[in-house]
Amino acid sequence: MASPALAPDHVLAIDQGTSATKAVLLDETGVVRARAAAPVAIRHPWPGHAEQDAEEIWASVQQAVRTCLHGVDATRVAAVGLSSQRESTLLWDRDSGRPMGPMLGWQDGRGAELCARVRGRGDAEQVRATSGLPVDAMFSASKAAWLLNAYDANRNRSRAGRLCLGTVDSWLLWKLSGEHLIEVGNASRTQLLDIAGRSWDPWLCDIFGVPQEVLPRVMPSIPRSVTARGLAPLPADVPVTAVLGDSHAALFAHAGWRPGHVKATYGTGSSVMGLTESVHVGSAGLARTIAWETDKPRYALEGNIRSSGATLVWLANLLGTDPRTFAESAAPSSEGVVLVPAFTGLGAPWWDDGARAVMVGMTEGTRREHLARAALETIASQVEDVVAEVEREVGRAATVLADGGPTDNEVLMQLQADISGREVHRAEARDLSAIGAAHLAGLGAGLWTTADLESMPRERTSYVPRWDDRHRVWWTAVWHDAVSLARTRPPGDPARTGSLKGARRTH
Repeated sequence: MASPALAPDHVLAIDQGTSATKAVLLDETGVVRARAAAPVAIRHPWPGHAEQDAEEIWASVQQAVRTCLHGVDATRVAAVGLSSQRESTLLWDRDSGRPMGPMLGWQDGRGAELCARVRGRGDAEQVRATSGLPVDAMFSASKAAWLLNAYDANRNRSRAGRLCLGTVDSWLLWKLSGEHLIEVGNASRTQLLDIAGRSWDPWLCDIFGVPQEVLPRVMPSIPRSVTARGLAPLPADVPVTAVLGDSHAALFAHAGWRPGHVKATYGTGSSVMGLTESVHVGSAGLARTIAWETDKPRYALEGNIRSSGATLVWLANLLGTDPRTFAESAAPSSEGVVLVPAFTGLGAPWWDDGARAVMVGMTEGTRREHLARAALETIASQVEDVVAEVEREVGRAATVLADGGPTDNEVLMQLQADISGREVHRAEARDLSAIGAAHLAGLGAGLWTTADLESMPRERTSYVPRWDDRHRVWWTAVWHDAVSLARTRPPGDPARTGSLKGARRTH
């Protein structure tokens, strides 16, 4: 006699990232039972350009799901959660579903000229007040304008509803449901959304030249009508009950709804984020964004760093090694080498898309291990610049909750504690963005309550600062001197300094 079928009680999470798509399967207690990953290529056809293939991204999602569920009873999956890279933008034909050109990655800077014109017209403050975001080519609006200029210059097809413009979550939701949708947190990263009203803003759309007819319908973070169609071996009727931006999902996995938590996700770039009760813009160095919306929207402060892990990848490629081996070769000191990796400009808290990478302090004695140490120092220093800015708005941030692949490096985590003067708690769970999407999906499917999520184990390794205050102040001055060399705007330009105090070398 056949065994009775077990009730669906597992959650599958898909995390579509810049370099790979990951799939993670959690059981009813929140324990990870299976995981898989499928790589995704990124191309840089021109300095400052970053492109991906949208169809390759969809294929990677299918592959990751298929591999993760190999040998698993797929009928046990009760719900699917989705997290994704955020500001990356693509355009596709509504009838055929075929992409129009490449997907412009979040690192792509070809919208910088339009952003400069918006700032030059004096519109930057109103853009920031409405969207919560500084005018910068990292966000989707200028990428959207570039794509429309290239493939629908007169906007006729867009206004007629024949084209669809969206972010990665929009593309995946289209593939799953055939509907043109976007989750509200991802929408808040486009620079086209009024974050207070959570709707597309006509004025923002007008100044960036994006017809509202080409944009997706904004939905909450727990969708009601999307299923896992096309994700074999999942049954096609399994509901998708959570959609989040990847950084937002990592914050959710950290139980980031608790007061006073600031998390740093380290990846190709880095995101530093903490919840706030205020939707009104404050610091010029930070973005306001919608973290997620369940019964109500939760707002967050965030600073985005464009090159973290990407710095290690670049140097490793240059020196003919792999990033992990290169990072592990770091010397106890950089021997005076300081690197500012502004390959596509600087993100938070500087928001200078014209900045260019610099490396200073090299001598004939500089070796590979000194460059590796300098790379780790620049990652930690960039994160601390943003954490300090968050602290100015929300009060003392005594700890940093860390996650992401580069956090495997013990030297980086200790440097983060030393440079920050804060305790750093590294999540031992891998794939935190996927886990956060799974937690929300389980909540949305009624498998778990918020109290259940609160009680789930979160194993962490802690690092305490070893530097004294004098050494920390000295390093901060050295670091900010190097940053000033990478900047392009005149010293008196408010956009150059944000709200940071200029530090000078004191040694």
